[in-house]
Amino acid sequence: MSTPSLEISELAFAYPDGHQALYGVDLKVGSGERVALLGPNGAGKTTLVMHLNGIHGAQHGSVKIDGEAIDTSDKNLLRQIRGKVGVVFQDPDDQLFMPTVAEDVAFGPKNLELSDEEVLSRVNQSLAKVGMLEYKNRPPHHLSFGQRRRVAVATVLAMNPSILVLDEPSSNLDPASRRELAEILTSLEITLIMVTHDLPYAFELCERALILADGRIVADDATRKVLSDRELLQRYRLELPKGFSL
Repeated sequence: MSTPSLEISELAFAYPDGHQALYGVDLKVGSGERVALLGPNGAGKTTLVMHLNGIHGAQHGSVKIDGEAIDTSDKNLLRQIRGKVGVVFQDPDDQLFMPTVAEDVAFGPKNLELSDEEVLSRVNQSLAKVGMLEYKNRPPHHLSFGQRRRVAVATVLAMNPSILVLDEPSSNLDPASRRELAEILTSLEITLIMVTHDLPYAFELCERALILADGRIVADDATRKVLSDRELLQRYRLELPKGFSL
């Protein structure tokens, strides 16, 4: 058996105010697998994601990326892990802060102290993958919201991650931008973890779905099977749009 891209064992986490956000989470995600992380607000989804690249350190249990346990006290290891796990935030403006699109995408690779030639190659390849190469010299704030989200994905792809984590990727997108992003994500050969309330988007992009509720994984199965269980969805305040059929 190949080493999982992500392996979480007995992960528990409590915030300083005493709120227990995660209770002994166990999860394995294979290389190239596409997994939707579903659940009501306050379920612990964001807390779980923040463990994947060491923003939170495991208080109990472990998180392994490509077989290597995250140790937040090891700064060199943490830098490597953050290169392997790329997180695309819900608001692209949280990731775009440079004068031009190209400079935003180049920011991460430059911090790896790569050659100028390699940085330029990564910028061009990443922007091409998301269909934004022709906008490389534009200021990000001149782009539409959907275009900025694609550039945010490019900033992560430029780091050559092995895992791509997306937080509500379809939120605030018009139908055309939503479709364009889905086509881009489908074309990527990468392990993908998508946090979303958009159940049709989860069905379109991910073959596997998890439901996290009250800090525990309460369902883990094929996306079609999870979304076909109306009682399960109702129990955890998840709803398919009216008229949507699997």
